[in-house]
Amino acid sequence: MGIDRRARALGVVAAAGLLLSGCAVGTGGQSGGTDAEFDSGAELSGDLTVMGFSGVDEVATSRMELAESELGDVNVKLIEGELDIQQFLSAVATGDPPSLLYADRDQIGSLAARGAIIPLEDCIDGEGIETGDFVESALNQVTLDGSVYGIPEFNTVQLTMANADLLEGAGMSIEDVNGSDREAMTEAAAAMVQRDGGKVSVIGVDSKLPEFLPLWVAAAGGSVMSEDGRTAQLDDETTVESLEWAVDIYEQQGGFSAIKATRDAADFFGGGNQFATNTLGAMPMEQWYLNVLNEVSPDAPMVFDTVRTTEGEPIAFAGGSAWAIPAGSDNPEAACRWARVMTSVDAWRAAADARLALREEEGLPFTGILTGNTVADEEIEGMTTADEAPWSEGVAAMYEANQNTRTLPANPADAEFDDAMQEAVNRVLNGQAEPAEALAKAQETAQAALDEAWAELEGGD
Repeated sequence: MGIDRRARALGVVAAAGLLLSGCAVGTGGQSGGTDAEFDSGAELSGDLTVMGFSGVDEVATSRMELAESELGDVNVKLIEGELDIQQFLSAVATGDPPSLLYADRDQIGSLAARGAIIPLEDCIDGEGIETGDFVESALNQVTLDGSVYGIPEFNTVQLTMANADLLEGAGMSIEDVNGSDREAMTEAAAAMVQRDGGKVSVIGVDSKLPEFLPLWVAAAGGSVMSEDGRTAQLDDETTVESLEWAVDIYEQQGGFSAIKATRDAADFFGGGNQFATNTLGAMPMEQWYLNVLNEVSPDAPMVFDTVRTTEGEPIAFAGGSAWAIPAGSDNPEAACRWARVMTSVDAWRAAADARLALREEEGLPFTGILTGNTVADEEIEGMTTADEAPWSEGVAAMYEANQNTRTLPANPADAEFDDAMQEAVNRVLNGQAEPAEALAKAQETAQAALDEAWAELEGGD
């Protein structure tokens, strides 16, 4: 999930904070009057209301069928529409929360700190959930102050995706645009860009700001936040230099506004996408786009790699979703059972079988699913049917990236931190400030938010 969307979604958490002020956190999180108490031996019954999960494709429905079969007489009700954090927080505060929540992992820290969701140790023990099977970075992202608040589902990583014809025409290769040589990547951008008057007709390289700044910082050996989630590092030398470099890629091509105009006009999900029409040289992009490209433009001249660190090693910045149980859930046992089954190896096997069957029916290769469960990932990788380049190379890069992920730690001020970081990057992109100046201001704002949020969290223990 990009920072722009994430910040909008999380921004309402801060706005709704007053609804949840005074909530106990870290021991079950009282909010709306009652805590959820687990009885792993209880017979399941009643309703299970699920917020934030639509279950619209075969990967979802195949797992839902398995989960519903294990829930017995429980009546599962999916609340329609995408997750509305304001609506959720209001429901928790008024004592009428859903039974189960499906949220982005980078929302878990704020929700946990505000007492809106509860620790899952009893759930994990009672259902025998093997937390060691989850991708480590995914589990870290839902672990706040030593307690697990979410069961990870799916994993999102970035790949380097490039147009082989444009690279060859400029005398470049995939190694010049995967981030391992930043000077070469800047040169590739300048070599492949094409302008038509004041417009950019071909983007050489899109460094994907503002959302991928944390990725570029990590690739240079840094991090925008300390490992314990307590210290902002937005004004660190590595962060500043990474932003300067990523912005300069746009400057070499006529500026961010010109690149953004061309980016926004693209038929991104259709056969007229930028790669198929030879109007984009290279960019980092989430792995799900590999499947989109294979489906809508299978003949596009693609070449793939992982994103690389400045030392040449593969790297990705992981994202994804998680199941969480609201404070005051009316059916925590059923919620926990659902979360366990939906993320189990059996469920992912069923999902992979369903996706594979559909792809075979469509005459397309199966390019895999990143589940967040390492055992399932290994099995599904062996089921992939993308045997020919460039798609086989894309699948290989995807699984390599999945084994080399980083992420920001869960923290109680994730919304405020992201807002500060995004605002800084946007000010630079819009020509309102230089990187060092913008990031210094963001550092002050983000650190103040972290200090206050941690103090409130620990003061409530």
